[in-house]
Amino acid sequence: MSTGGVHGLGFLGVRIEDRERFRAAVGLYRDTLGLEVVREESDRLVWFRLGDGTELHVYGPEDTDHVAFGDRPCVGLVVDDVEGTRRRMEAEGVEFLWDTQRDGEREWAHYRGPDGTVYELIGRR
Repeated sequence: MSTGGVHGLGFLGVRIEDRERFRAAVGLYRDTLGLEVVREESDRLVWFRLGDGTELHVYGPEDTDHVAFGDRPCVGLVVDDVEGTRRRMEAEGVEFLWDTQRDGEREWAHYRGPDGTVYELIGRR
């Protein structure tokens, strides 16, 4: 069975508008579960890395970049070719939220799934 070049989950992001719930979630992942913190900005975001390298991002009330997530988690799918996969999905009517984003090593593109949830394609540059 073909997976279309999807290799696994590479990212999970959640946005928590309530300050106390945000802080409780950060405490759970950092203090209780002992996840490695890779980036932290008070009441805006905390990024964690799991043992297999997957990142868990928790966005708080001061974050304005991820409002599109709403109250649902955003799941990132690792693919071979972000732009090629994006073109195939767009041809099938999938709505991408903005241009593909890039940093030094990775690229990613957010889309809205049929269920209304925001998902992400993630790949190496």
